[in-house]
Amino acid sequence: MAPPEAVPQAPEAAVPTASAVLEARSVSKRFPGVVALDDVSFSLRAGETHALVGENGAGKSTLIKVLTGVYRPDGGELRMTGEPVRFARPFEAQQAGISTIYQEVNLVPLMSVARNIFLGREPRNRFGLIDFGRMHRETAELLDGFGVRVDPRRPLHTLGIGTQQMVALARAVSVNAQVVIMDEPTSSLEPREVETLFRVIERLRGQGIAVLYVSHRMDELYRICDRVTVLRDGRHIHTGDLADLDRMQLVSMMLGRDLSEVRRSGVTNFAAEGHEAARTPVLTATGLSSRLQLHDISVSLYAGEVLGLGGLLGSGRSETAKALSGALPLDAGELTVDGTTLKRLTPAAAIRAGISLLPEDRKAEGIVPGLSVRENIVLAAMPRLSRAGVVSRAKQDRIVDIFMKRLRIKASSPEQKVGELSGGNQQKVLLARWLCLEPKVLLLDEPTRGIDVGAKAEVQSLIDDLAREGLAVLLISSDIEELIEGADRIVVLRGGAVAGELSGDDVAEDRLLEVLADHAPEPDRDPAAQEDPR
Repeated sequence: MAPPEAVPQAPEAAVPTASAVLEARSVSKRFPGVVALDDVSFSLRAGETHALVGENGAGKSTLIKVLTGVYRPDGGELRMTGEPVRFARPFEAQQAGISTIYQEVNLVPLMSVARNIFLGREPRNRFGLIDFGRMHRETAELLDGFGVRVDPRRPLHTLGIGTQQMVALARAVSVNAQVVIMDEPTSSLEPREVETLFRVIERLRGQGIAVLYVSHRMDELYRICDRVTVLRDGRHIHTGDLADLDRMQLVSMMLGRDLSEVRRSGVTNFAAEGHEAARTPVLTATGLSSRLQLHDISVSLYAGEVLGLGGLLGSGRSETAKALSGALPLDAGELTVDGTTLKRLTPAAAIRAGISLLPEDRKAEGIVPGLSVRENIVLAAMPRLSRAGVVSRAKQDRIVDIFMKRLRIKASSPEQKVGELSGGNQQKVLLARWLCLEPKVLLLDEPTRGIDVGAKAEVQSLIDDLAREGLAVLLISSDIEELIEGADRIVVLRGGAVAGELSGDDVAEDRLLEVLADHAPEPDRDPAAQEDPR
């Protein structure tokens, strides 16, 4: 299907302006077998918040790495305030006034807040020693400007993720930044922390600092961004005022096709399709308890259904998935799969029983970045692909080819290292790894977190297809809309226990919000944020 007429069919030039604080002019970057950036032009004005969007693999991360000196461009040039610049390493970009805040907090956990902010540029006294008093005072003043009161001497790892993100932002601004690049800054923040971040961004704009904001969350983009640049397949597609585009136009630009091509055709009506009568659960968990984490969790999961698992942060969603997959030791409870009770619940036993888990943190618990796409996909299936200790390469290639096509994994070849892929494609590789085992139960923990709109729609469509084929799917998500659209039933957790269950007509946003509100703990401040060192 051709893209709608509202979608530009040819890339639009990003016109450099006299007010641009940072420009990329006809920038190209190539890797073996892949053109990551192809003649990309882009400009960022002082005092604006500029959205950078595109599907995973569009070139966003590569462009950021070129702007920050991680990569050297193979063609084109960078300019700051009209003057050509070349960065051989990130430190040079930072010295020029470009700071970056990454999706995962890129600081030193065991060091204090103050040491993290001033790392590498600590104030010194007349004897050449670190002036800790001055460093602590300046840290407190800096953080106070962001609405955060925390003891500068406190180790970073003892703070909440939201407070750590504010520390990272304070460090970025403290180096006299002209440009602050934010890569998915709200992915791990709670709503109140997001509001604090947005207030800080407004303050930065008022100071004339340019903010490049990378996010797949449309609500955020339309709330805080002035202009938008769209990348697709390494090419510049559009730069313009965000207010001039509606969401469908923006998403269609990102995809290069009408969103309806990949949108789900409709959620399975589990009861209406005749599954309700005479059905038996594929998986039954009874009284699962783990000290201080889970308390008497009981759930049933049926073939052909998507069971949503919702709850606020700290409710026990991920812990439940780990318990069902044997990754969390239990003090009590039992798990039955297809009528057989697992006597000793371990990850290996769960896999043998047909349970597969896609973990929340794909980088720490999923992919092996140094291995190829092929090796990552077949990793869990190696025993099945071997005979007398010899692994069949032909079988590997056949399986990998099937799943790369089915999941539309974008890679130069099956031998490309998975660490070089975009986040969305890494997630698809993990899905392929577990699907090639032909599981009975698929546990998906935040399967669409941190991936763009196009990849998200593809993953949601795949989940729907798998359920229609008879797979039992547990969908864990902090995205209320995703749960409502994707689940047949929803179990809501609070404090490691089941707080309620929604089914049938009750699977609706207002009902889910009611259950969450009824069982939500009273809002409390991060203890770290209450401390006043002065």
